[in-house]
Amino acid sequence: MRVKEINLIIAAHPDDEVIGCGGTIARLVKEDHPVYIAILGEGITSRYRSRERADKSRIESLRTTSQRAALLLGVKDVFMFDLPDNRFDTVPMLDIVKLIEGLIDQVDPQVIYTHHNGDLNIDHRITFQATLTATRPVRGCGIKSVYSYEVASSTEWAFGKFSAYFQPNIFIDIHKTLEQKLQAMDLYESERRIFPHPRSAEALRASAVRWGSVVGFDAAEAFELIRELR
Repeated sequence: MRVKEINLIIAAHPDDEVIGCGGTIARLVKEDHPVYIAILGEGITSRYRSRERADKSRIESLRTTSQRAALLLGVKDVFMFDLPDNRFDTVPMLDIVKLIEGLIDQVDPQVIYTHHNGDLNIDHRITFQATLTATRPVRGCGIKSVYSYEVASSTEWAFGKFSAYFQPNIFIDIHKTLEQKLQAMDLYESERRIFPHPRSAEALRASAVRWGSVVGFDAAEAFELIRELR
């Protein structure tokens, strides 16, 4: 009998969770593994001259979209926070670590997925670092596996200059849930883009097909295993 594992997806911004592992989330849910999503940042305020000038209705709309995407993917719950968009480096690292530690205490996951350390986006890199700190494998830690995922238009656009290139070694077959991922991304009207942008539907599909071809699947999402305890 397959043991059910609680999965926690930690993302910096609304839509990162879908781009990075939307197909995997949907597959895990279909396999009866509980999945929770945490989105740490508010999103979009960096597109304004100052955070204070941001359109509050657009922020609220983005939060609503995240809830709708989570519902479409079938997750148990989505936790949303308001760290400043593209300004995580202005927040003490300890505060972000404690936020994630609180999530872990609440959800009690065995598996965590989060950003790659070499992404162009500063919020992604800080999320990765804070997650690793919050999940350090001390005695009694229930987290068995930590994975990092790629985010189109951030992971590849760093060109390996901040850290090592994204080097996936775990591939999850999502050929049955790829359409569900693309539907979830389509809900993010303010975040999706027109091809050839990496966040376009065509590019996201091509990425899934490409990773699938690496390992003999029709479509896949790729992950870098950070740590696994057995």
